[in-house]
Amino acid sequence: MHLLPIFLVGLMGSVHCIGMCGGIVGALSSAAPARAPAAALMPDGSGHLRRVIPLHLAGTVPAAAFTQDLVRVLSYNLGRLSSYALAGALAGGIAAGLLRGADVLGWLAPAQTLAYVMTNIVLVLLGLYLTQWWSGMTRLEQLGSGLWARIRPHASRLVPVDTPAKALLLGSLWGWLPCGMVYSALLTALMAGSAARGALTMLAFGAGTLPVLLAAGLSGARLRQLAARPALRRAAGVVVLAFGILGLLRAAEIGGMGIARGWIDVFCISPVHGG
Repeated sequence: MHLLPIFLVGLMGSVHCIGMCGGIVGALSSAAPARAPAAALMPDGSGHLRRVIPLHLAGTVPAAAFTQDLVRVLSYNLGRLSSYALAGALAGGIAAGLLRGADVLGWLAPAQTLAYVMTNIVLVLLGLYLTQWWSGMTRLEQLGSGLWARIRPHASRLVPVDTPAKALLLGSLWGWLPCGMVYSALLTALMAGSAARGALTMLAFGAGTLPVLLAAGLSGARLRQLAARPALRRAAGVVVLAFGILGLLRAAEIGGMGIARGWIDVFCISPVHGG
């Protein structure tokens, strides 16, 4: 249940992922050679045989072709989520070391409270970024531009993505693409308190982005055009913004009579714990 908020953040923010990853995901379904429906040899008016596509097959895609597209899209996303989990484990491991140090100094409780507040502030900033009411998150993306400059040449060698193995490798590299939303989720993983919790946090975030990116990979440009609508992006941003505000309310212990510790906890990322 504590992973539900970060899953919903990924789900609501996946309209942003369409802009970042939608192009490559959509290209996966067109990487293989075009497959025409089965044609039959039929006699024409002059007695010669001609290749004719039966009317009921015209414009259809064979089931085998759809399966191959699906396998490539799934492989890409599996690679993407694996890179998220690795980054989350690294961030959570670093946080675990810091928390142990804070525990030795007697600062564990204040450190946990500060981490919890910072996590929800990040959600507020991410919501403002998705609604396009604040563009400061783009500066955070610039921090990863140097790393991506080193990774991009390796990613380009995997194009065309015509096999599941290439899709898997491309996804594992694409997961390191500079992205304000991913970095925000990574900051949340940093506050998780352990490598395992950090990995689970990023997996929950990645799982939230999965439905939309899977649909984008199998539906071509139609879904990407829908997700590009400003109204949809702003609506998703408002939802993420609400998560952050609820978390800050929880941190401030607003809502006496048990309200803050009741239903509101379901929609808030829980405070970090050592271990």
